[in-house]
Amino acid sequence: MGRPLIKHGFIAILLIAVCCAVQVPATAADQANWQVCFTPGQDCTGLIVSKIDRAQGSIRVQAYSFTSVPILSALKRAHDRGVDVEVIVDKTSARPSKSGSRYSAATYLSNAGVPVWVDTKVAIAHNKVMVIDGAVVVTGSFNFTSSAQTRNAENLLEIADAKLAKLYQENWERRRAVSAPYTGPVEFGSSAEE
Repeated sequence: MGRPLIKHGFIAILLIAVCCAVQVPATAADQANWQVCFTPGQDCTGLIVSKIDRAQGSIRVQAYSFTSVPILSALKRAHDRGVDVEVIVDKTSARPSKSGSRYSAATYLSNAGVPVWVDTKVAIAHNKVMVIDGAVVVTGSFNFTSSAQTRNAENLLEIADAKLAKLYQENWERRRAVSAPYTGPVEFGSSAEE
């Protein structure tokens, strides 16, 4: 009779330990500071565009693959209304396209008057980040592309936190310091595979 009691006592202790180890869900105040978006199924492009459209002071972008017309258009609109928009792209976004077109996101933004740099010092500048008004970070696996919205399984996280935004802004500044100004489509050498 002693063994079953010990066994049940052990199970009870284990259950108590597991219950105590489970993290408490985020409070409503915490959730007000972040938002997630997943594709397929949710409009992550729309979330990004809405954040850009509400920007009042500055937007800093780091982009790996960058072909989303709605996001590019929103950045141009922000620049046109006086928001300080600056962009760092991977060298793949600064090359002539495989179709032979010399037009790219970097060209579009540069022609709109947005300063664009090309991060040439690393094999792949794989960041997908926006820092908005020094207070909001938008990041995740979500490339700023149509495929990320319509064909891929992606995630996007928006976090309203000035301390976190400062860290991302500082990283943006470090990457810009070693990047080359975009002057037109150019071959930068081969990049490593993703």
